[in-house]
Amino acid sequence: MLRKSSERLKGDREVLLDLDTRAEAQSTESYGSLQNGSFIPPRYLAAAAADGDMDGDDPIYMQSPTRSKQPVPQLGNYFRDGRTKIDFVLVWEIRSRRKRRGKGTNMATSEEREAVPAEESSRSERRKAQLAQWREKFVQNLESVGLVMEKEETANEKKTIHFLKISAPWDVLVCYAEELCLRAPLQAQQHLDLNTSARVLSKLCIPNVMTESVPNRPLDYYTCAFRKSKMSRFLGWEDHDTYFTNTQRHRVVYEILARTAYGKRKKAEVGVDRLLNEGAYTAAFPLHEGPFQLPKHEVRPDELNQRQVLYYYWARWCKWYKYQPLDHIREYFGEKIALYFAWLGFYTAWLLPAAVVGTLVFVSGVMSMGTNTPAEEICNSGASYTMCPLCKTCKAWNMSEICTLTKLGYLFDHPGTVFFSVFMSFWAVTFLEYWKRKMATLAHHWDCMDFHEEEERPRPEFAAMAPTMEQNPVTGVKEPYFPEKTRLSRMFTGSMVIIMMVRPFKIFYILYWTIANISSSIVNLGLILLMGQVYTALAEQLTKWEMHRTQTQYDNAFIFKVFIFQFVNFYSSPFYVAFFKGRFVGYPTNYGTLFGMRNEDCGAGGCLIELAQQLFIIMVGKQLINNVQEFILPKVKAWRQKRTLAKVLGGKASHEPRRWEEDYQLVECEGLFEEYLEMVLQFGFITIFVAAFPLAPLFALLNNWVEIRLDAHKFVCEYRRPVAERAQNIGVWFNILEALSHLSVIANAFLIAFTSDFLPRLLYQYKFDNDLNGYVNFTLAYAPLNYTEYPMCRYKAFRDNNGNYTLFYWELLAVRLGFIIAFEHVVFFVLRAIDWIVPDVPESLELKMKRERYLAKQALAENQEALLVSRARAAAAATPGTSSPGQ
Repeated sequence: MLRKSSERLKGDREVLLDLDTRAEAQSTESYGSLQNGSFIPPRYLAAAAADGDMDGDDPIYMQSPTRSKQPVPQLGNYFRDGRTKIDFVLVWEIRSRRKRRGKGTNMATSEEREAVPAEESSRSERRKAQLAQWREKFVQNLESVGLVMEKEETANEKKTIHFLKISAPWDVLVCYAEELCLRAPLQAQQHLDLNTSARVLSKLCIPNVMTESVPNRPLDYYTCAFRKSKMSRFLGWEDHDTYFTNTQRHRVVYEILARTAYGKRKKAEVGVDRLLNEGAYTAAFPLHEGPFQLPKHEVRPDELNQRQVLYYYWARWCKWYKYQPLDHIREYFGEKIALYFAWLGFYTAWLLPAAVVGTLVFVSGVMSMGTNTPAEEICNSGASYTMCPLCKTCKAWNMSEICTLTKLGYLFDHPGTVFFSVFMSFWAVTFLEYWKRKMATLAHHWDCMDFHEEEERPRPEFAAMAPTMEQNPVTGVKEPYFPEKTRLSRMFTGSMVIIMMVRPFKIFYILYWTIANISSSIVNLGLILLMGQVYTALAEQLTKWEMHRTQTQYDNAFIFKVFIFQFVNFYSSPFYVAFFKGRFVGYPTNYGTLFGMRNEDCGAGGCLIELAQQLFIIMVGKQLINNVQEFILPKVKAWRQKRTLAKVLGGKASHEPRRWEEDYQLVECEGLFEEYLEMVLQFGFITIFVAAFPLAPLFALLNNWVEIRLDAHKFVCEYRRPVAERAQNIGVWFNILEALSHLSVIANAFLIAFTSDFLPRLLYQYKFDNDLNGYVNFTLAYAPLNYTEYPMCRYKAFRDNNGNYTLFYWELLAVRLGFIIAFEHVVFFVLRAIDWIVPDVPESLELKMKRERYLAKQALAENQEALLVSRARAAAAATPGTSSPGQ
């Protein structure tokens, strides 16, 4: 439980630590190590032999000669000495072929028994031996780099789970921090107020229930690239234990793991990622900062660990209306994940005005239903309008039968919905412009403004399948190489596969809607979700086959393919209803057909009400299913993982699960691809087809309030801690959002012009009657005289008795095309104006960047003192009339 303190939490902690760490300094020989054959570093063996203090009961761990004889607290995120931080954990499982070793010291360890003799003919045994050899070589190379390791085992008679704990000493961290250009603090500054809504509410003197004081907020600094030679000029460099944050330590160790070879470099047998793909390791992850559950005893808020702070102040459902602690998220998970939650929160906040306007538009439609003159004419028409059959087997019907549908259709087709579509077009482009501004602010605030991807290593799959080795022109190192012409031809073939998959799917939807009725929309949703899984698997195989060299190239190609597939998958039926259904029906005696079937016409209530129904079922249904999956699937996966470990522990385990065991039971984090894809598809629904469904932003807002807490709970409580990754922006997803925003402008223009009755009503009001009296009769044509089944029946079209278009049709067509051109030009002009008026980088941020560059230049100057003296002399010479205070 938390104990509320009456004292005000300090905004900034002390950053300059006057600690004498020389007495506590230890060499790497004092750390724990491995006692498992050749895994033992030689210097540890020498130290142990000199000391003669080897624990015979636990041959896995070797005590160092400098370790105290007093018991050391067994902290979850430390080695057994209680001082060495665990930066990373490697896990592998081994199935025993026979019973485990007895207590005799002459019995072989499980790792030694895994290395089977060369004469073994079994392929599986040779494979196990190969993996064991790779692990052994990999660990030896890690030790030669300077990493410190300690091993734990959890075993039963059938299986042994090995945990290799890895720590990076100070010297290794300093070396790689300079190579990776980690940012180092120069000067502390006040926390920036980056929350626009909080500032607005404060100026208006409105109480802000969304704000909350979160303890242990990370400090904000002016920073520059780390330099070992200038270390004394950085804040806090004296304390080696806390100078590098845990996420920085994770990043450094992962970089070493990704670069270290375990076999022949000519075969690109390098890195922990490929070892995971080969099955040598089952998991590799940094540890969480302790449990997320709050302690049973009372503690002050600032005594909670980082994970508990995120859980209590962010991941709980009762915090749904509070601001997200983005600085805490960034400090714990890294910039890439923090940027996702920043974008999700920013997007959700912008949905609020869209949802309010959309709801007001819908309510205004409900309140004005009684003023709809065309609907009243239809309801009072009785048997005046005998309509032609809608299909070959259908009979004629009276137009008064659709009275209720016509009134409901007015909710989605009235002047307010036209205004809302225009509003949402401006909303979409403005949202993205202000997100660029927010993204630049966060990138600088989190020291990623000048971040660029380092020269990436080849992907493990690329390295394994590349036929040749070529010299990298940038690094000069020989790397796996795949011929560029062959790769381009594969990409072209993959594009053809995409086109071939897209075109039949469009035709399938037309046929589907020809034979389907309204109640089958739910079946349509199930089919969409099923095809989504098929498309994702196909896109993954195509992207692998194209042989992209780096992970960034692979991710961008994969994202593009999946989005194209899912765009067609989710938007085909709405596009068909909005722009194709009812457009090629023809007229009596000359109906249009496709594959021998008569083209489908819109229902009695019009196409917009059918489009609204489709959007509601697909969008809201997909959101509900995804939320259920995100809530249930991680729990099922975690239950299976816990069950696996519980079988190994059995009933013999008397100790509480250790930190590495608890984290191994969690679900592996699979990245942010699915999270971004879900939100981007939702963005398309609320912008492209919003004219037909004004309540779409409201349902999106409600979903995103749930989505933020679901994702927060997954990352804090159910996922293993991912490796912190730096990022400057949300990547290729922003380009997709821009494309969708531009497409929404075009789609809404065509939706208003050709699907809605807004322009026909407007033109009729201008030419004939401002109150729309007689409009229904004007929009109905008579069947041709040679139509003998139901003579003189009516159908909706601007045609004469011979089936030819009337003059009003051509006038209306001109108005429609003119509206599209005017609508697009106005919106895109405003977009350019906003882009010009609203700078991507705020003026205050530019000033801060100049200040930071100045401090960095001062800190890294070789002759800083001489520079300051010369500037002081120059200042004194410039003001000869002044005197010093001492005079």
